[in-house]
Amino acid sequence: MNSFNIRDVKGLPQDEANSRFKQDGPNELPSAKPRGMFAIAIEVLREPMFLLLVAGSVIYLLLGDLKEALLLFGFVFVVIAITFHQERKTENALQALRELSSPRARVIRDGGEQRIAGREVVRGDSVVIAEGDRVPADGVVISSMNLSIDESLLTGESAPVRKCDWNGTADNAIPGGDDEPFVFSGSLVVQGQALIEIQRTGINTEFGKIGRSLQKIETEKTALQLQIGKLVRNLAVLGVLLSVAVAVAYGVTKNDWLHGVLAGVALAMAMLPEEFPVVLTIFLALGAWRISRKRVLARRMPAIEILGSATVLCVDKTGTLTLNQMSVGQLYAHNTSLVIDPSDLGPLPEEFHELVEFGILASQRDPFDPMEKAFHQLGQQRLADTEHIHRDWILSQQYPLSKELLAMSHVWISTTGDDYVIAAKGAPEAIAGLCHFNNQQKLAIADQIQIMAKNGLRVLAVARASFTGRADLPGGQHDFDFEFLGLVGLIDPIRHSVPCAVAECYGAGIRVVMITGDYPATARNIASQIGLKSPDNIISGDELNEMTDVELGERIADVDVFARVVPEQKLRLVQALKRRGEVVAMTGDGVNDAPALKASDIGVAMGAHGTDVAREASGLVLLDDDFSSIVAAIRLGRRIFDNLKKAMAYIFAVHVPIAGLSLIPAIVGWPLILLPVHIVFMELIIDPACSIVFEAEEEEGDIMSRPPRDSNGNIFGRRTIGWSLLQGLIVLLVCLGVFIVAKIDFNIQSSRTMAFTTLIVANLTLILTNASWSRGIVGTLFSRNQALRWILGGAVLLLMLLLYVPPITRIFSFVKLSAAQIAVCVGLGVASVAWFEIVKRVMARRGESLLSTPEIHH
Repeated sequence: MNSFNIRDVKGLPQDEANSRFKQDGPNELPSAKPRGMFAIAIEVLREPMFLLLVAGSVIYLLLGDLKEALLLFGFVFVVIAITFHQERKTENALQALRELSSPRARVIRDGGEQRIAGREVVRGDSVVIAEGDRVPADGVVISSMNLSIDESLLTGESAPVRKCDWNGTADNAIPGGDDEPFVFSGSLVVQGQALIEIQRTGINTEFGKIGRSLQKIETEKTALQLQIGKLVRNLAVLGVLLSVAVAVAYGVTKNDWLHGVLAGVALAMAMLPEEFPVVLTIFLALGAWRISRKRVLARRMPAIEILGSATVLCVDKTGTLTLNQMSVGQLYAHNTSLVIDPSDLGPLPEEFHELVEFGILASQRDPFDPMEKAFHQLGQQRLADTEHIHRDWILSQQYPLSKELLAMSHVWISTTGDDYVIAAKGAPEAIAGLCHFNNQQKLAIADQIQIMAKNGLRVLAVARASFTGRADLPGGQHDFDFEFLGLVGLIDPIRHSVPCAVAECYGAGIRVVMITGDYPATARNIASQIGLKSPDNIISGDELNEMTDVELGERIADVDVFARVVPEQKLRLVQALKRRGEVVAMTGDGVNDAPALKASDIGVAMGAHGTDVAREASGLVLLDDDFSSIVAAIRLGRRIFDNLKKAMAYIFAVHVPIAGLSLIPAIVGWPLILLPVHIVFMELIIDPACSIVFEAEEEEGDIMSRPPRDSNGNIFGRRTIGWSLLQGLIVLLVCLGVFIVAKIDFNIQSSRTMAFTTLIVANLTLILTNASWSRGIVGTLFSRNQALRWILGGAVLLLMLLLYVPPITRIFSFVKLSAAQIAVCVGLGVASVAWFEIVKRVMARRGESLLSTPEIHH
């Protein structure tokens, strides 16, 4: 049937819906449960670092040193506690993203329409579905209009199937087949709209029986994960080879195989790069959570990685640059123009009555589209209580908009006559074609369209027709004899935040391209308002069709406005930009936008007004459809990558002296400087520092004044590794110098204690200097990074316990240091890193950034 009406639908009372939700549970399939403490502990037991701790403990037991053995076993539980905290933080962030990524459903409850998460839909809910929506649960069609649904997910058949209204008795709910009244969870609405009543949710749906899950967190390996995985493998192999070599060399030269194995274990612990994958996982998960707080949902982790690489933002005008709150700004009929004053609620002049009347008839009764809402609002305000509002007419058929004809028509059955009344609205050129305009008539309205478009109005045309008798209706709109009624200019004000956001993009080296279906004059007006660089340089959809790919590739370099573009042309624009080496972010909301979204490097779907298909094809979803949210996400994406790069640089730097102090004594025949217990203590500072402190660090001041980074660039560029190795080598040399000099004047325990204290101070200074590559250490100390202060304070407190609590001091093979010795260690530890502050200042004066290195410029 071709009837659709939700005006009198009340839906479930909210209390009843809440009761059914508690009874049946959420409308979702069971997902993997978050890992508990036991599961995480088991994972830790399999980690190489844990196995090395156990090996060290066993060796200490064989050597008869029970205290050292127990201490290392104690560190096992500390490592488990830290890992558990990090895992839970990551799990909580991912759970928040799962809740945000739940598809939305348009339900009617207590007589009002509302959008809720799909998981909150319950049995008996009245749900409105339309083109581009995923059906949230199994149900029956109560009222529909030209409804066709793609059920290929359930049947494997790609052809959409027609749906009819439920007669109240049919119950053979099997997917597939035309003219059935049943709809199924996960299927896709490809045409029309309908009111459905939900009968089954969650695991009771047909989709639940199959046992698949549409909603899941992406687990594919990202480019960074692949880079880091390769690095970890290489370092692990190198560490194992060196550790075996040290153990053998020590055992052969000193005939002390137990201490030799202990030296090998210490070196393996020093070189094991277990922080790298942990840091990446935490940064991406918490980064996605931070981005979601800016009203942007990251559906795929690679989108977060590539955000900072975007060089072009292709954006829709309506709803992204503008508020998507349409109102009628001007009417044109009978060669007369009328500017609509929002404060004037008096009757419209007679010559405009029919134009508004048929504009309303060409819209849905309960519109969701902002333009159709504007028609209804004008009619309610200026045509109320007149014969031009037809609440009792029956909608018989709808001819939908198509890419071949940018116009739609509604066929109505009047209560006063036998003829069908047809109302059409759409693009002026499409309506002119339906009305069979000659060239002179087309030129006449073209002048008026140009005038309205220059004022930033979106222009639609309206026409009427009639069809005698109750015979079968024709198959297409061109078969009616339409009469042109006039033009309607709709205004959609730009968002106040957009001009500043566009300026910020230009400062960051990001080009903004506006793509719209509006006329060039309207597009030019909006482009000027938001501050695009070349608002007068425009390519229209017709011109685009006439261009070859080569011509488009040349023209697209300096054109920032594309007007009268249909969704299918967006794909070609994306492909042309990518051929030029651009990293493209593309926004979209409709079913036809999905190919362009998928082809772009960063697909950005609309969350408030977009379709489920567009969201599924995208990497990011704008929860508020605001352009400035995209820019905020890019800023955060750059911050995430900056902080990740700094954390990796710190990990490189700090492991150089640890590995060196473990390796060199074994080679030259000195007593061991670092024992396994010392390295574990260092890891207790390093792990939370690189994962929590660096992740929480504020953005650099120049973050949006740098060009985008190369998306194919390696996070471990030559300059980054060079600075890290240099930092680590200088710290190593200073610590060795302290050990050698102290060994001359003091015993081995005193020299070991001073070398270790110097290393701890240098480590803390490395954290401070690498946390920001533009601010100084003092500025970092007084930043808003609370985690930094906790780590620094905790490390200093623990060091004091090691040095001045005798039982702990003896376990660590340390001795109490004098104030003068402490001063020497602190001074040399700070000095071993402080030179990097001079480097940062020199580079800042030259206008260079350590983060914007030559190898990552786009």
